[in-house]
Amino acid sequence: MGTEAYALSGKTFVRYRYDVFNKDQYPVDMFAAAPDLPPCGTNTKASRTWVDLYDQKGKRLYGFCALGKPLDLNQIYFALEYGVVPPSWIYIEMTDRKTGTKYKSNLAETTN
Repeated sequence: MGTEAYALSGKTFVRYRYDVFNKDQYPVDMFAAAPDLPPCGTNTKASRTWVDLYDQKGKRLYGFCALGKPLDLNQIYFALEYGVVPPSWIYIEMTDRKTGTKYKSNLAETTN
């Protein structure tokens, strides 16, 4: 969806923002709080489905463990320090922790 620069702890970063175009095809239940499943750090009510972003070689770039509904898939991103060349392509994996099902996206470009 685009990029945005931001500063944190005296450094400048670039956030690469993405949307999942078919997000409306996933059931709301997949993103419900799941306190019966292992926590995400200190978040004991992490969502049932976790979303991870990877570069084209399979290196994890970032992840989300507390998206509350499928529509939140329009707010995913990864960030790199300013000046670091981003991977040419990325993909996401959504892991439904209740069923053990993994959903892997097609590759998406990081630049247009």
